[in-house]
Amino acid sequence: MITNVELINIGDELLIGQIVNTNATWIGQQLSLSGYWLKQITTIGDNEQEIIDALNAAKSRAQIILITGGLGPTKDDLTKDVLCKYFNTHLVFDKQAYSDIENIFHARGKVVTETNKRQAELPSACVPIYNKKGTAPGMWFNYGEHVFVSMPGVPFEMQAMMQNDVLPKLKQQYKAMPIVHKTILTQGIGESDLSDRIASWENDLPPHFKLAYLPAAGMVRLRLTGKGVEDMERDMNQRISKLKELIAPYIFGYDDDTIQSVVGSLLLEKQKTIAVAESCTGGFLSHLITSIPGSSAYFMGGTVSYSNASKMSQLSVSEQSLKDYGAVSEAVAIEMAIGARKIYNTDFALSITGIAGPGGGSVEKPIGTVWMGIATHDSCYARKFLLGTNRLRIIQVAADTALNMLRKEIIEHY
Repeated sequence: MITNVELINIGDELLIGQIVNTNATWIGQQLSLSGYWLKQITTIGDNEQEIIDALNAAKSRAQIILITGGLGPTKDDLTKDVLCKYFNTHLVFDKQAYSDIENIFHARGKVVTETNKRQAELPSACVPIYNKKGTAPGMWFNYGEHVFVSMPGVPFEMQAMMQNDVLPKLKQQYKAMPIVHKTILTQGIGESDLSDRIASWENDLPPHFKLAYLPAAGMVRLRLTGKGVEDMERDMNQRISKLKELIAPYIFGYDDDTIQSVVGSLLLEKQKTIAVAESCTGGFLSHLITSIPGSSAYFMGGTVSYSNASKMSQLSVSEQSLKDYGAVSEAVAIEMAIGARKIYNTDFALSITGIAGPGGGSVEKPIGTVWMGIATHDSCYARKFLLGTNRLRIIQVAADTALNMLRKEIIEHY
């Protein structure tokens, strides 16, 4: 049986977007790794009735209720008082909690204020979770078949508490079940087309497997999740092998891979080098390549030739090509790639030239038109892509697509 967990994040700052809720992401990852199923995440403001309603609702859905936020020393931090009311208990002074608070203040050369001293008052019904990173202790409540755990909202304090205290104690009290995730990364195919191609495979999945489609700029991630069954990883690997037979040309990696890390590994493996020539991406392609540690072993350099003049002077693009076909064209993309490969003396060169908008488009070449070239030791070709109308998305997708072109070139011919 899967142990369900619900997470309640408390704080007005989360609701108004002042702070990004990174706690939810981190806790979800840790619970999954530990074999617990996060059934729901609820975000509420600093309001007594909302907190009580959320606790009641969570209790109906999950055995474990985790709470973050609202444990600070100020009047808007209501969580501790509300929990006292909810569990029909009262606050008592905890000497260990106060000692921890004193140590933190002394380390900062400060004296504990009366306001902070009150943070050492904890509900008598709770098991204290002492905070070595901050001034707000956590609280563990056993309530019938349920466990309620309240932790600070400050991420590094909460994370230390989860890792050192909460998760180990949960594992003693609740049996963890295997939960396995595998993410298949695809590029060059849309979500609906992908769904059609793998429909029969998806329909054959047993109930303990769930497939999720996660589209992003220029790519679609397929996350396969299995839970509650022993020896699930072997079963999952077999199913992914069958999936590869259906969409192998579109798969560029798995889990935490990126297109730039995959291409970097291929270049290292084949002992090949790369250079780039960029126009509309303005250096973003170079940025992706060099974001990988050790990329200096295969990336020799790049040229950002944004203007026609720089294309001619830096990459030897012919003036005639620019006049006859325009900067955004097959001919210019090819000449840019050839020029970059010659300048940097590399095995491969990639080029990108396009219209990122919001202006500059035409009927023949609308915004989002991008030509990408690839030059090798014995050939050069370019392909045209239509990448939508959002400028930043065009730049991101263009760079990813160019790298995927290189990945396919290496796999198919080297």
